[in-house]
Amino acid sequence: MNLLRALATVSGLTLLSRITGLVRENLTATLFGASALTDAFFIAFRLPNLLRRLFAEGAFSQAFVPMLAKARVEQDEAGFHGFVSRIATVLFWSLIVVSVAGVAGAPALVWLTGSGLARDPQAFDAAVVMTRWMFPYILFISMVSLSAGILNSWRQFAIPAFSPVLLNLSFIFTALLLSDWFDPPVYAMAAGVVLGGIAQLAIQVPALMRIGMLPRIGFDVRAAFADPATRTLLGRMAPAVLAVSAAQISLMINTHIASRLAAGSVSWINFGDRLMEFPTALLGVALGTVLLPSLSQASGKGDEARYRELLDWGLRLALVLAVPCALGLALMAEPLTALIFHYGKFRAVDVQMTSRVIEAYALGLPGLIAVKVLAPGFFARQDVRTPVRIALLVLVVTQMLNLLMVPWLAHAGLALSTSLAALLNAGLLMTGLIRRGAWSPGTGWWRLGGQVALAGGLMATLLALVVPRVDWTALGSQPLLRAAGVLGLVAAGGLVYGVMLLGCGLRPRQFLRREP
Repeated sequence: MNLLRALATVSGLTLLSRITGLVRENLTATLFGASALTDAFFIAFRLPNLLRRLFAEGAFSQAFVPMLAKARVEQDEAGFHGFVSRIATVLFWSLIVVSVAGVAGAPALVWLTGSGLARDPQAFDAAVVMTRWMFPYILFISMVSLSAGILNSWRQFAIPAFSPVLLNLSFIFTALLLSDWFDPPVYAMAAGVVLGGIAQLAIQVPALMRIGMLPRIGFDVRAAFADPATRTLLGRMAPAVLAVSAAQISLMINTHIASRLAAGSVSWINFGDRLMEFPTALLGVALGTVLLPSLSQASGKGDEARYRELLDWGLRLALVLAVPCALGLALMAEPLTALIFHYGKFRAVDVQMTSRVIEAYALGLPGLIAVKVLAPGFFARQDVRTPVRIALLVLVVTQMLNLLMVPWLAHAGLALSTSLAALLNAGLLMTGLIRRGAWSPGTGWWRLGGQVALAGGLMATLLALVVPRVDWTALGSQPLLRAAGVLGLVAAGGLVYGVMLLGCGLRPRQFLRREP
């Protein structure tokens, strides 16, 4: 298997997901603006989305994929399928209970997440209703994550990478065609979440059937839980929740803080977060998805040389790709925000406030991407304790930084605290791997760093000279001209960076890597 080709496949489908996601956010900004009711939707969606990242995409996949790789080696086909079915049974019925509890406790959950909404009773009540609608989404998306873990272990990356597109398409469909049927219209977005969850799960079933790994969900939860492998997985999930989701817990706390700031603050952070997640998912999540099965296999076989080479490959690629993305986001925050969101009810002041969030997030983008490569390095070895300790420390540091940054920078201070904490997280994870002898910088790192610095500096100079000369919000009356200007600058910056790297001697073939 060619890892670079697999990465390109996952990144390409993730790009499609992020493009449809930006269309979704564009519609949200255009149709609903940055208002108290929009804040209510984002707060309501934050709850099931947080649980999705805690129990599904984060902790579950990181704990499950290494155990899956080990079980494939140690068990026959029937035993292996039984193991997967027992995990599915426990997960399904546990999430039924969680969903019921979430629906019942929606008022308390909304208050904990965004107590500032209580200043507007209509917005608070809307958040409670939408929380109740969307909370069962965690059941669908967690089963999707189980399916994705199985498919990724079989090196079947396409379907899991494509499935988020269906959620975005559901959002777009309900926003355009159903918003007039709801009062308030923002309820249509909550309906889109539920439809998207069902669609994402449905597309996994044929793919699992093709490889003969469709789990059978039983009713005897006690028997499924009695299996030692099931208990081991659940035991590892608990600390993994904190290890891979500290940023999400901070995001939930940040949402609570933002709800107490100026109206629209939650929306500004959300729109900035969505734009920042574009490169994070395209690079970091894709790299982690492709690397984890190979790292787990190498660790399981005791092949330390291959394990270190895989980590080194991932980190070099992360450096080359993350630096231009971070510089581009920081220097083009306003034009990108104006291009994507400045329509309808999204005002010029909203562009300015969202741009500040993006600039703050850009600082930590290399750290956020590096964490997606470094954390699997621990989980592939089934070491969850070290990332847990680091995650708890980072969580505390983030909130301490908030005490300093929010009075100074308001909502943008929340984003800056998250960025600084992400850099700390990546640094501590890297130090831990080096101390354990799991990774050490190979030859050529200084040369690579110099090449990236020169290319990035030239790209940044170009953007810094051109971007401030244009009033990007004033071009709202000429959307085609604005689109041409923004996309032209993105292409020019990327071209300058790429040509400079080639001129410095870097060649794409240096990143080619084949895996068995």
